[in-house]
Amino acid sequence: MKIIVIGATGRVGSTVISKLAARPDIEVYAGARHPEKVPAADNVTPFHIDLHDTKDDIKESLPEAGKLIFTAGSGGKDLLQVDLNGAVKIMKAAEEKGILRFVMLSSKGSLTPDLFSGKNPSPLANYLIAKYYADEWLMNNTHLQYTILQPTALVDKPGSGKVSLGNYTTNETSIENVAEVLIGLAEHNSSVGEIIEMSTGNEPIPEAINHLS
Repeated sequence: MKIIVIGATGRVGSTVISKLAARPDIEVYAGARHPEKVPAADNVTPFHIDLHDTKDDIKESLPEAGKLIFTAGSGGKDLLQVDLNGAVKIMKAAEEKGILRFVMLSSKGSLTPDLFSGKNPSPLANYLIAKYYADEWLMNNTHLQYTILQPTALVDKPGSGKVSLGNYTTNETSIENVAEVLIGLAEHNSSVGEIIEMSTGNEPIPEAINHLS
């Protein structure tokens, strides 16, 4: 199996890469603006990709693969160019290249416009707006076999290996758990076309993913 990870040097993406590096059965392509920062591993091939580039340049950069995990983000610094337009360009390029399985890391509330509208919008309103339109594009303007993962607040804590998928039971989610779930979703097609809420929970990750089918 061949998997592309976009945003391979970010908080979540780097964790996904480290976990996939221990999976010799998977050929991994690690896409980043600075691919030299991707740790070396026998089954990991870093490649340069810049979400500011044109769609055609991005398409040219993408390796041949069957699955893609999108974890890129600007940390609130470049929301339109990276979190929104960059994500859409990746979708278009992947579809044109025949990379049809697309797992999108999004956020709790990304598809709830009331959170970023009205008199008291969320402090993350601009981020959620960018994610909203990226997620909407994925769902309504592509033929990609998508899954959108909406975790609660990401925290740098050791992963418990136990989560809640399909509803929220806590206000935080460990990055390690998110990485495990993203990989599991990419490996299984049971969640195609689904928007999945995620938080720390009590169900082991493999069982939680199996229960999505």
